[in-house]
Amino acid sequence: MTAEATDEWRGWRAAAESALYGPGGFYRRPEGPAGHFRTSVHASSLFAGAVARLLCRVDEALGRPASLDFVDMAAGRGELITGVLAALPAEVAARTRAYAVEIAARPHTLDHRIEWLPEPPPRIMGLLFANEWLDNVPVEVAEVDSTGVPRLVLVRRDGTERLGEPVAGAEAEWLARWWPLGGAEGALDGEEQAGLRAEIGLPRDEAWAGVVAALDRGLAVAVDYAHRADARPPFGTLTGFREGRETAPVPDGSCDITAHVALDACATACALPGTRLLSQRDALRALGLTGTRPPLELASTRPADYVRALASAGEAAELTALGGLGDFGWLTQSVGIPDVLTD
Repeated sequence: MTAEATDEWRGWRAAAESALYGPGGFYRRPEGPAGHFRTSVHASSLFAGAVARLLCRVDEALGRPASLDFVDMAAGRGELITGVLAALPAEVAARTRAYAVEIAARPHTLDHRIEWLPEPPPRIMGLLFANEWLDNVPVEVAEVDSTGVPRLVLVRRDGTERLGEPVAGAEAEWLARWWPLGGAEGALDGEEQAGLRAEIGLPRDEAWAGVVAALDRGLAVAVDYAHRADARPPFGTLTGFREGRETAPVPDGSCDITAHVALDACATACALPGTRLLSQRDALRALGLTGTRPPLELASTRPADYVRALASAGEAAELTALGGLGDFGWLTQSVGIPDVLTD
């Protein structure tokens, strides 16, 4: 009998895996992610243009190979990869092999040049780009009980929770290294620690290391809601999204279930010499998006151009805004090429 039929208690990792990716799961629904939340890809075509410029920089660093790979992880309905192909110079687009990695069915109207895959190709030379993928790799949730012991949080299909067994093994080691509950050793007693929560990011580390292992030469980029070891949220970040609104994370397939990513842990999982952690604001500015308003005199000499430039500046400002999309984390890891995200 299935977990759904018995409504049994499960860890959040299994519950979210079923709710998001199982038969009838959230990410298999026809409307796709864009029907429920807005990402940088949906906010402006400028984002795809910036990724296209990044791909061109990778191309230059690789010496303009005869075949250049662009891999779009968690491609949704192909919005980003379609925009990137459209923004590439014709000469680069002609050499680009485009791969959309997604569990949902291929959209009927997708550009024929895009190969639709359930997992990345085995050998990549180019740019692997994962925009808001890792936050949807399901993880276990831990909560500290009244005695100060971190325990796995169990959940039923209706979202009801209870505490399970103590966190143990590799998951306990990950918590101790990357998200120690209660702060420094001895800083809080058991009662003070009670209720503190964390998402155990080990599956995300493993998922990221797995896809980066396929990169022969080029650049791998993960873009996501993120936090670092010196500023972990004390009660975790697990939440849901439905029809454009944040909601309780209920693992019944009716909503997205997401949690911010410990990108610093992912970076260490496949330690490479060419690794950087930066904000989306800094990354997009390095790719030419600043949000600077056009000069006012343009309004009187070329009013149509001024209106277009003003709209573009507004979209760039949204993509780089502090307290908004600009706060997203970018993890970049180079293999066999120099840093291409310098100003």
